[in-house]
Amino acid sequence: MSVTERQRTSARRESLLGDQPGAYASARFVRITPMKARRVVALVRGLPVGDALSILKFAPQTASETVYKVLESAIANAETTEGLSASDLIVANAQVDEGPTMKRFRARAQGRATRINKRTSHITIVVRPATVPNQTAKAQSGNKKGRTA
Repeated sequence: MSVTERQRTSARRESLLGDQPGAYASARFVRITPMKARRVVALVRGLPVGDALSILKFAPQTASETVYKVLESAIANAETTEGLSASDLIVANAQVDEGPTMKRFRARAQGRATRINKRTSHITIVVRPATVPNQTAKAQSGNKKGRTA
């Protein structure tokens, strides 16, 4: 199903992709701190999906497993809903937003208590085709004009 055949588009898709081809996937309320997840997401942003999957597979961070699953879901969404080839896709956008924080208390000495924050994350990954004909032609013509011989 191409973008022109689409009956309805969600506001979320509009904000992430606009009218360009591509797909996204998100995992919400993941029990990992956003700061730790952002470190992992920064490793794969802008890479081809094959390279990104191999990096995530062998990354030692705990968040890499969750990001791997979200990336696989985004690739499957692109193949199923948009009919795109997985070999042409790149990770166009990857973001981690902060979810709700669960507040817990731990008993301390002399009747005191300290707060423990159990943070959650919302992970969103957007994949797009690496080559879009209209954009590459504009980029090449722009580079020639700016160059002096």
